[in-house]
Amino acid sequence: MNAILAIHPYKSQGLWMFDDPGAGLHREPFVAGADQIIERLTEPIPDAAAGFTLLFSANPFPGATAELERGEEDLGGYWYSCAALGMKGWLCPALFRYFAEAPPRLHAQFRPRGD
Repeated sequence: MNAILAIHPYKSQGLWMFDDPGAGLHREPFVAGADQIIERLTEPIPDAAAGFTLLFSANPFPGATAELERGEEDLGGYWYSCAALGMKGWLCPALFRYFAEAPPRLHAQFRPRGD
């Protein structure tokens, strides 16, 4: 498994979602606060709603712009907090398509799709 993973979220019907055929996911939405975290972290990205690149890892990496800390388990997923924003969001069980167990921390970089 790669140490740094990439997805390409976009906005459709008012929801942030992504497709990842390799993980068996199609139009997988971000909900329960995760969508609001994405909204805030994509503010500097021009036309982010049309699509952006989200790199993420359980390990810190150069260029990571956000850190999320695992909280409580809920409905098969986990709540993650972003201290820098004072926000938390729920990551559904699709998280386990990428990790065998929920990482204590997630590190992420939000950037324009073509970069």
